[in-house]
Amino acid sequence: MSSSTKALTREWTTWGPVVALLALVFAWGRELPGLAVGLIALCLFAAVLAAVHHAEVIAHRVGEPFGSLVLAVAVTVIEVGLIVSLMAGGGEKTATYARDTVFAAVMITCNGIVGLALLVGALRNRVAVFNAEGSGGALATVCTLATMTLVLPTFTTSHPGPEFSGAQLIFAAIASLALYAVFVAVQTVRHRDYFLPVTPEGKECAEDDHADPPTKAATWFSLGLLLVALIAVVGNAKLISPTIEDGVQSAGLPKAVVGVVIALMVLLPETLAAVRAARRNRVQTSLNLAYGSAIASIGLTIPAIALASIWLSGPLVLGLGPLHMVLLALTGVVSALTVVPGRATLLQGGVHLAIFAAFVFLSFSP
Repeated sequence: MSSSTKALTREWTTWGPVVALLALVFAWGRELPGLAVGLIALCLFAAVLAAVHHAEVIAHRVGEPFGSLVLAVAVTVIEVGLIVSLMAGGGEKTATYARDTVFAAVMITCNGIVGLALLVGALRNRVAVFNAEGSGGALATVCTLATMTLVLPTFTTSHPGPEFSGAQLIFAAIASLALYAVFVAVQTVRHRDYFLPVTPEGKECAEDDHADPPTKAATWFSLGLLLVALIAVVGNAKLISPTIEDGVQSAGLPKAVVGVVIALMVLLPETLAAVRAARRNRVQTSLNLAYGSAIASIGLTIPAIALASIWLSGPLVLGLGPLHMVLLALTGVVSALTVVPGRATLLQGGVHLAIFAAFVFLSFSP
């Protein structure tokens, strides 16, 4: 084992994910008292912080935009597993879980994470600068995917209610997967330079030179621990989700709140990583994380849910209601106005955070 890998093993970011995973193994399938739920929540938070650390190690080794892609895809793949596991055997009461979680992910990433990143970047540098070409293409992909999968089911007539027919669901799944594949190819190969951080003068940022890149062994070590941490995050989120559901029900809140809370927990790693990147004057990296996570959340979740619907019992409601469609449309318009100039101030960050606050408030009080 190399010296850098040995150094990693002495850090809490190495043992945190392992402890969180052990807590998941011992608590799985058991009735949890209040104290156990609190300990599981602490393990979840430690796993989130560890996931951010290991994602940054990988990003430092492979560079942008690959580092952002690794974290976004890893979180989304495991998020899909969480949604499917929650819906399995849930019947009609879980019919909207996929819709609520995916829509919450879009609002969190496109408003919460983007707003925080722009706010932090503008506070430190007066103006947050990013690449309009890459961010604009990513935003267009998000809007297209969200409209095809979350808006169109409300208006189709082949099936009663805000649901796709079988053929329509297959089309939406294939189209989502194809768009995601095209986006990844453009981001990582054909137009990779569009997704690299830029200086206030519009030039490509130099690589961080304050530390040597990690060794190959340390990078693989961090990749393994990143997967362990993400499994622990989503698994522990599932363990405490019954407590969340009971709390939501006893408080008389809408069922959509469950999806919002789950999405907030699962997207914590991206949020912290995006804020850290913005503090280093790499707002483009923050936008890569935000829009990349939104694209992956739809582009991977919808095909997986379409496949899982073969054996899942109960309906699959994907169509949004009027209130959420208005919020989605507002997000698209404001995001376009933010991205097109390639520069943003405190105002744009505040506007996105205001939309995010409205989404959270109206989720609890529709």
